[in-house]
Amino acid sequence: MESFARLLESLALTQSRTGKLGLLGDWFATTPDPDRGWGLAALTGTLDLPAVKPAVVRTLIEERVDPVLFRLSYDFVGDLAETVALLWPDRKDQPPPGLAETVERLARLDRAAAPRVLADLLSRLDVGGRLALVKLATGAMRVGVAARLVRQALAERFRLPLAELEERWHGLSPPYLELFAWAEGRAPAPAAAADTLFRPFMLAHPLEDPATLDLSAFAVEWKWDGIRAMAVGGRHERRLYSRDGNDISAAFPDLAAAIPAGLVLDGELMVRGADGQPAGFQALQSRLNRKSPDAALMARHPAFLRAYDLLVEGGTDLRERPWAERRARLEAVIGGCDARRFDLSPLVEVADAATLARLRRSPPHASIEGVMLKRRDSPYVPGRVTGLWWKWKKEPMRADCVLMYAQRGHGKRSSFYSDFTFGAWADGQLVPVGKAYFGFTDAELAWLDRWVRQHTIARFGPVREVEKTLVLEIAFEGLQESARHRSGIAMRFPRIARIRPDKPAAEAETVEGIRRLRGLAPREVAGGPARPGVATSRPPAC
Repeated sequence: MESFARLLESLALTQSRTGKLGLLGDWFATTPDPDRGWGLAALTGTLDLPAVKPAVVRTLIEERVDPVLFRLSYDFVGDLAETVALLWPDRKDQPPPGLAETVERLARLDRAAAPRVLADLLSRLDVGGRLALVKLATGAMRVGVAARLVRQALAERFRLPLAELEERWHGLSPPYLELFAWAEGRAPAPAAAADTLFRPFMLAHPLEDPATLDLSAFAVEWKWDGIRAMAVGGRHERRLYSRDGNDISAAFPDLAAAIPAGLVLDGELMVRGADGQPAGFQALQSRLNRKSPDAALMARHPAFLRAYDLLVEGGTDLRERPWAERRARLEAVIGGCDARRFDLSPLVEVADAATLARLRRSPPHASIEGVMLKRRDSPYVPGRVTGLWWKWKKEPMRADCVLMYAQRGHGKRSSFYSDFTFGAWADGQLVPVGKAYFGFTDAELAWLDRWVRQHTIARFGPVREVEKTLVLEIAFEGLQESARHRSGIAMRFPRIARIRPDKPAAEAETVEGIRRLRGLAPREVAGGPARPGVATSRPPAC
């Protein structure tokens, strides 16, 4: 457990991608089985310890220290695991548990026994070990590594083909003894996941200037605003995978059940609105956040796949065939799919770069976020291969908004106020229109954190309300109607593009002005929290 704790600490403190790969690879190479397999599961999100919830952890610490001290400390630190690790009484004179022992004990628990066992484990660890244990038990790793980066580190350290590892990943289970036996040359490659295996996605490079390309060699498609997904139809099972290889079939059973046997389709996963057209990303998010959606949610936001490519047909792997052949076969088979769940991404006729630029700037549908260019002779290969596929996204929309609330971040940002709620004007009052967590440099984050501390006017638990005087230029990818937000709008991927201390808050954008950016009709907005510089007792909400 102590070795895993040191790994998590090093990952959290290392910003370099190459550095993270090295740390992970070295840990996998020097840690014995089954500890390294359980660590791999924790870092890739395949470890599930349902008996331990954050509420259990909070109850345990409040039994051991003054609850007021804990809450004040939690507010200051901003991270539950770190707060508990620092406040927990010094460990007993007992040997610390190993990672395998810890996982195996927690995995066997029922909720009634969870507090006693968790307390015993915490009491045998030092500060670093306690931090790792709470993160492990609650599933809140947040150490700056994605599941694919972890698999890449494993592949690079043991010289395994990453594409082959990812294809076999879903046929494996923790603690991955057969995977490490293969990695070390002690056993043959594990069997692939039958006919429902995952194929790594082909990705596109960002395009700066279409004039540099011979457009006659490329097919052009719209870039739809959903999530990339792969539909795999086996003989007996159907699987739906996200771009990072996670099995999301349970979240979209209505779509997964309709996948035709013998086909593997690459496309954009979206949901339909009441008009049958693609709804915005906000509607899709209501499905993404549910592991097992109910019938009402599926009826309100039915899922479908807008197909881009055909990878397998009737057991024949088509990935080495040119795009033009795969596209022709896709057009032939898509008509046999359930039309409610599958349709074809249309091609766009483009004569020259000027026409392409115009289409990219003014697409025909709000759910289009740019254009894709694919060489007609390109095979389907994993990752990004320069020159084969390009993506040219729309320029982001921009609006000057006013900072209203700030909350501490997590992980390496737990000491900073890094989650910012901002608002726009409606009838002389500020109304929250979104939240941003990124877009700023480390130096700008330090400046914003200092500004928040110096201009706080009220607190709501871990959230601070600030004076309504600082303007932020917000960049965002799209806008749509939202009944969940008081402003009536929801921004897609908002981020802080620029801090504007030079601009008066009174000159910030209005909600109506933001709506006009996307051509949304004006609508009445409920009264917002406050005018600039005036405190409010209203808690933060969008």
